[in-house]
Amino acid sequence: MFYDLLLLIAVLFVATALLLPLNSGEAFTARQFFFPLYLLLVSFFFYAWFWTHGGQTLGLRAWKTKVLTLDMKPITWKQALLRFSMAIVSWFFLGLGFFWILIDKNQRSWHDHLSKTALFIDTPDTNH
Repeated sequence: MFYDLLLLIAVLFVATALLLPLNSGEAFTARQFFFPLYLLLVSFFFYAWFWTHGGQTLGLRAWKTKVLTLDMKPITWKQALLRFSMAIVSWFFLGLGFFWILIDKNQRSWHDHLSKTALFIDTPDTNH
């Protein structure tokens, strides 16, 4: 997650730079509720694109892991949305959805269960 966070921060900087001219170059205020929504949307597309195109973000690639469906197929955009949304919910519960893998017999998180996905070790069999 740390590797992906570093890359996501860079993407969010670029996304902000693209939007700043539309705000007269001024910082966004708390009353401009669309800005956090915009960053959330950019974050979703960042993760979803990687998950739906090869199943690997930079962090997953470094650990030779892929996000795939339970039958080891590439995930859909709908599954990516469910996965992303539940991962955010997991953070609201102090990461409990992520720690769930420690007690789940299949080592799946909340977002894995909801989206019917799982992390798999990247072997030649999982290259699609």
